[in-house]
Amino acid sequence: MKIKLLFVSILLSTAMGISQESVDLDAIEKIKNEGFNNSHIEAIAFNLIDKSGPRLSNSEGYKRAANYATEQLAEWGLTNTNLEPWGEFGKGWEIHKSYVAMTKPYYMPFIAVPKAWTTSTDGEVSGKVVFVDISSEEDFAKYKGTLKGAIVAVKPSGDQGPTFEPDAVRFTEEQLKEMEQPEEPRGERTPEQEERRKRWMAMRELNQKTGTFLKEEGVAVILKGARGMEGTLFTSGGRGYLKDTPESVSEIEVAPEHLNLLARLDSNGVPVEVEAEIKTSFDESDLQGYNVIGEIPGSDKKLKSEIVMMGGHLDSWHGATGATDNAAGCIVMMEAARILKATGLNPKRTVRIALWGGEEQGLHGSRNYVKNHFGDRETMELTKEQEKVSAYYNIDNGTGRIRGIYLQGNDKVKPIFEEWFKPFDSIIDNTTLTIRNTGGTDHLGFDAIGIPGFQFIQDPIEYRTRTHHTNMDTYERLVIDDLKQMAVIVASFVYNTAQREEKLPREPLETGTD
Repeated sequence: MKIKLLFVSILLSTAMGISQESVDLDAIEKIKNEGFNNSHIEAIAFNLIDKSGPRLSNSEGYKRAANYATEQLAEWGLTNTNLEPWGEFGKGWEIHKSYVAMTKPYYMPFIAVPKAWTTSTDGEVSGKVVFVDISSEEDFAKYKGTLKGAIVAVKPSGDQGPTFEPDAVRFTEEQLKEMEQPEEPRGERTPEQEERRKRWMAMRELNQKTGTFLKEEGVAVILKGARGMEGTLFTSGGRGYLKDTPESVSEIEVAPEHLNLLARLDSNGVPVEVEAEIKTSFDESDLQGYNVIGEIPGSDKKLKSEIVMMGGHLDSWHGATGATDNAAGCIVMMEAARILKATGLNPKRTVRIALWGGEEQGLHGSRNYVKNHFGDRETMELTKEQEKVSAYYNIDNGTGRIRGIYLQGNDKVKPIFEEWFKPFDSIIDNTTLTIRNTGGTDHLGFDAIGIPGFQFIQDPIEYRTRTHHTNMDTYERLVIDDLKQMAVIVASFVYNTAQREEKLPREPLETGTD
């Protein structure tokens, strides 16, 4: 009778969608103890951030960080640790000197960062600032023949006045509840949306043509107002890393407040002069892009050929040391790998960590890795190895602690993940599982060819306001306790995935690109 009742209970639970997922609570406690009481987070952070420096793809800083990560993973006992080439990226680039200051009507040093892959100035340049106002190609005519050797400035747009919202925030209970709701279908663009898209495309094309025009006119340097405010500026870069891209004019992204100062003085008839010098160099000795790869071999004879992957992108922008974008994700993933080795849990499936290159220029490292190993998202020709991957877990939203996970439309994993989150009720407020997709990072390449790929929901902290892509993305922006929480949860999810009798359920495979 008891056996029959148990059988009926299991059938009813299955029919009602109640998970029978098994969680090894002893293993989870070992992971918690190692992660919270013997953390290596700060040591990893120091080596990836302060010691390596900015990690623009194919830069010396990227190479320092990648070599450190490869050697450290091997030291912890991971196998097959290597720098794996994924295909051609392009030229390396280094800044050797960066300086710009107003010299008249008085001296003031400016907050500024050279645009990535910009060229050097011809030594120090100084003189009067010429403001250009180009809103169409017709405006080129009024400047033609007048800009040779000029210091050209482009006034920033937008409002740089005070804000009355906090820079650093955590998700509220209400925000997380709203996130649980499915997104409304996008449908076709409204006429207003289509008009905005066309204006944006037209502006991008005009900017490209303006750059070509200014180069042809022989300007000495371009000062361009960066996006940002209050000393924080968001750095950027074009496609100057591609091997066939011709060199462009030296361009410096300047704090908008400083460029606004020049503009106000100029518009009020006060002559303004600046001096600037940029020294950069390109390296074409190795155009390949590289990912850091390492493994914890599976311990189960049957399941060790299957894989659980975790990762984050190692490359950063060049204006700071890329602490939250995305050293934080790499710190968490390296610490999760260390925890799994230090606890001696010996997962059944092989666990593979990947730290990606070229993410900031278009998810190149992860997408090419997927293409090289698992399948082509354009042709949907898949390899046998694609079937072996149970899941990929990603961190790339800053230093904020985990509050849940995006299911990427895969509702079959929801009851499984709900069970896996339960041991962490004391360290996650309002655990949230949303059916929604999230974009812009390295899980997308996996998701596109049918491998379950997930990004965790993280508190934003200062990610959008102060840190990602900025000159302020430094070690101080890390919240160490949040990183510890993340590493423990990631290690647990990876371990649980490695221990399941079956791989995680997959959504039906769709053809086409993501």
